[in-house]
Amino acid sequence: TLLAVIEIGMNHPGEIAPLARQARPHVALVTTIAPAHLEAFDSIEGIAREKASIAEGLEPGGLAVLNADVAEAAVLAETVAALGHRAVRFGHKGADWRLDSVDVADGRTGARYATGDGAPGAFTLPTEGRHFAMNALGALAACEALGADPDRAAQSLARWTPFTGRGAREVIALPGGGSLTLIDDSYNANPASMEAALAVLAGTPTPEGRRIAVLGDMKELGPTAEHLHAALARLDATRQIDRVHCVGPLMRVLHAALPENRRGLWQETSEAMRDALAHEIGTGDVVLVKGSLSMNLALIVDAIRKMGQGQAPKPQDDD
Repeated sequence: TLLAVIEIGMNHPGEIAPLARQARPHVALVTTIAPAHLEAFDSIEGIAREKASIAEGLEPGGLAVLNADVAEAAVLAETVAALGHRAVRFGHKGADWRLDSVDVADGRTGARYATGDGAPGAFTLPTEGRHFAMNALGALAACEALGADPDRAAQSLARWTPFTGRGAREVIALPGGGSLTLIDDSYNANPASMEAALAVLAGTPTPEGRRIAVLGDMKELGPTAEHLHAALARLDATRQIDRVHCVGPLMRVLHAALPENRRGLWQETSEAMRDALAHEIGTGDVVLVKGSLSMNLALIVDAIRKMGQGQAPKPQDDD
């Protein structure tokens, strides 16, 4: 059997349904609803309705797999039902596929769950993150809907790792001895994914160093952008981070909201932060880099990697 996995995304209303009608999926998975792209939507409920419109392209007899834990779960279910399609829900309480427990430790995430018919199951991911466990559960529900063996699918998750820029973790050996750990989550950011990434950093042991976050602007958040950036300072996870460095005009709001003992550098651009960061990180540190793609935080990620080659970030002349 040949299968295609197609990602359908959007940043404006009316984008998903036409793409779904082209793809004509047999199973449509909605992983989460988050306050992203609020610049183009009136509310998070509007985002939920847009994402649920993926069901407009479902083949006859197709199935929607929906996150039951999001506040807009009812909106998702109602929209799919109104289009005449069935849905399976995954999450914690009140879900068809139920995530019973998640244990994050020692670079792994272990989870126990119950399938749609109540059968118990378990999987282990070779990376840390409760949000990864939720996505994995949704993927397993989708696999079963396609006729695949969910137990074999769960076993295969032991070989999965995040893509570059999506939470990939690497240990960088430093020339003077010792090492630091880089968590590269630089591909994109919204308030929900930022909270998840900060929770991963906060839960990472640092017996010989510090937890350090380098955060760039979260784009397309509309008139609530400054409020959503400042709110990151109040997260429980942020209180467990030793130093937070901020990049971009919106992150300046977070920088001002941080307590002085956690407030790191602020720079307008990734280039400026790259050149200033060399003396701010060192042996034993765990460093998270995360922000919207247009902030180009990949420059900072590359500079940190080069520290493993004995190359400190240096200012570059404009051509």
